[in-house]
Amino acid sequence: MAEKLSTKHLLGIKDLRESDIGLIFNAADRFKDVLNSPVIKKVPSLRDITIANIFFENSTRTRLSFELAQKRLSADVVNFAASSSSVSKGETLIDTVNNILAMKVDMVVMRHPYPGAGIFLSRHINAQIVNAGDGAHEHPTQALLDAYSIRERYGDVAGKKVAIIGDILHSRVALSNILCLHKLGAEVMVCGPPTLIPKYIHTLGVKTEYDLRKALNWCDVANMLRIQLERQDIKYFPTLREYTMLYGLNKKILDSLDKEITIMHPGPVNRGVEITSDVADSKQSVILDQVENGVAIRMAVLYLLASQRD
Repeated sequence: MAEKLSTKHLLGIKDLRESDIGLIFNAADRFKDVLNSPVIKKVPSLRDITIANIFFENSTRTRLSFELAQKRLSADVVNFAASSSSVSKGETLIDTVNNILAMKVDMVVMRHPYPGAGIFLSRHINAQIVNAGDGAHEHPTQALLDAYSIRERYGDVAGKKVAIIGDILHSRVALSNILCLHKLGAEVMVCGPPTLIPKYIHTLGVKTEYDLRKALNWCDVANMLRIQLERQDIKYFPTLREYTMLYGLNKKILDSLDKEITIMHPGPVNRGVEITSDVADSKQSVILDQVENGVAIRMAVLYLLASQRD
């Protein structure tokens, strides 16, 4: 099978076929060997490609993960932070990107606070776009690395029961995960306070649970999301302390379950809020594996997209 994705850009999981995801996972397997090699630290796969990382929102983990993936592939990298650029002086999104493209950039990795920003760009500029998060819409590489981590742990994603717990309403990670997991044959449940569960969630074919313990007893994998206070313009629950009492996962709860489950977190972790340190650092946690897999998945995505270029 030729190593070609069905899409020119990575704008969202909804645009990917199951075969695309399999292709990305297979490429990530190969790149993990590179990352773990004591000798080979870089491959020349993107030696003639220039990639601009354009982040209109603050990011540490995702930006560094993409940058490391790009450097491991030998790409030329341009980093652009909107907060310290002409954007803060009123420059438009298209102006900003066109100025960067004038420097002969081949690919743009973009995070933006507005849903659909990547789709908008892809229709107006001649460069490949990778969506690194657009508002509360999608975060496709996070969903890919999460599903890849489940596959690594269990051998397959199909048939697994995954509970996504926390701030579903404001989470681009939740939406992308739901779409990705369904395409790979997993069952998905969302759990959290009623005020943080979107009213449309049933249309995505997921189960809904408001009791943390019931959700944990149901699932094989619990993906714990942080409370996104920066996206909340009103109060959705009385206090963080009350949220933690009802939806925070600690070792006592984890040890009381009838089975051993896998704990995930897309980061950054608010220790002591949605998850305690002894859970985050336990043998059931794959949080650090997710970080490592994130670099391999992003290497795979960039490599496969670049191979589509004329």
